Amino acid sequence: MLSQTSEYALRVMVYLASLDGKQATISQIAEATRVPEGYLAKVLRNLALAELVRSQRGPQGGSVLARSAREITVFDAIQAVDPIQRITSCPLGIKGHGVNLCPLHRRLDQAIAMVEDAFKKTTIAELAVTPAGHQPLCDGPTRRRRTRIGA
Repeated sequence: MLSQTSEYALRVMVYLASLDGKQATISQIAEATRVPEGYLAKVLRNLALAELVRSQRGPQGGSVLARSAREITVFDAIQAVDPIQRITSCPLGIKGHGVNLCPLHRRLDQAIAMVEDAFKKTTIAELAVTPAGHQPLCDGPTRRRRTRIGA
């Protein structure tokens, strides 16, 4: 359902969210997210144009989220790189249908609207939390797990 570009953008956003405001270089991001460096540059450029990521060039450069991961939605990230297409007129070009969608295309558009709504309600911060026993979306920084004594 999601394009490869959207998947890559979400991996990048989740990885940057895991860094708690620290910058990461393209090499670090590519390694952690398994996104090819050349393609990653394009994804980062689109995320920066959408003001979701700030990037700085040079030896002290890198990329960082432009605002809190709690304020950025999945919808924001996807729209920045590969906008979701709603069905606003007959995809088959049937003249009699025009903007009056047939029952099938109306239902499909309603499904797309539900997906859009779910993406708008899901933040990058939510994706960055990996429940126990689940494989993370990308390789984040290693964090020490706290253990309770006597548990």
